[in-house]
Amino acid sequence: MENVLLAFGLTLLAGLATGIGSLLAFFTSTTNTKLLSLSLGFSAGVMIYVSMIEIFVKAKDSLVASLGVQSGNWLTVCSFFAGMFLIALIDKWVPSQGNPHELKKIEDADNRKEAVREDRSLLKMGTFTAFAIAIHNFPEGIATFTSALQSPALGVAITVAIAIHNIPEGIAVSVPVYFATGDKLKAFRLSFLSGLSEPLGALVAFLILMPFLNDVMFGIIFAAVAGIMVFISIDGLIPAAKRYDEGHLSIYGVIGGMAVMAVSLLLFI
Repeated sequence: MENVLLAFGLTLLAGLATGIGSLLAFFTSTTNTKLLSLSLGFSAGVMIYVSMIEIFVKAKDSLVASLGVQSGNWLTVCSFFAGMFLIALIDKWVPSQGNPHELKKIEDADNRKEAVREDRSLLKMGTFTAFAIAIHNFPEGIATFTSALQSPALGVAITVAIAIHNIPEGIAVSVPVYFATGDKLKAFRLSFLSGLSEPLGALVAFLILMPFLNDVMFGIIFAAVAGIMVFISIDGLIPAAKRYDEGHLSIYGVIGGMAVMAVSLLLFI
């Protein structure tokens, strides 16, 4: 029972780390379009790097080990693009409150403030990002919980690594929502809730899924989530970052996000 409580506690800590990133919304201004561009680029870099370097690779390794080289690779690729197809359908079905391509270039800072608040596409993008991160965190919660049950030391290491990942993921949700609505509480709440899917995953693993979890299920879920996160980055985060760009801030943000995620992964090999 002690190990179970420890496993739940570690999973909860990892999930709540998104709240640290979401607190960024409390220390910025909606007139600061430089920060918006940099943050959106940073978030895109984080999501693309972690999807292609970590999540996709883990999914492939799991499926190849279970199904063999040919079948495992094919199922990984199919699941990856199925994730993209799923989020593309959701994007099509959910009506946009504003067309980002119709936003005119405004030099005056005060006018920019109003333009950013009226750009409701940022709200949809933040919501989709929260959706993808919640899906991502759910199996992570299962993985953290089961690892901690088997080895508390391994569970602590995984918790720290996932917590580092979740901080920029919290930024990915909170910043676009705050800039779209000007509502700090809403930005924090949506980002915070996306992280709670991690302890929810642990709870589901404990109550329901323990007899059914296997490497194939994990592989399919992770590959699909990688596709979802890459689609959101390419379709939403990067275009939005460029739209509010000054100089090359959005590109610096992408590179910075990739670098932070790369270092965090190397620290916990």
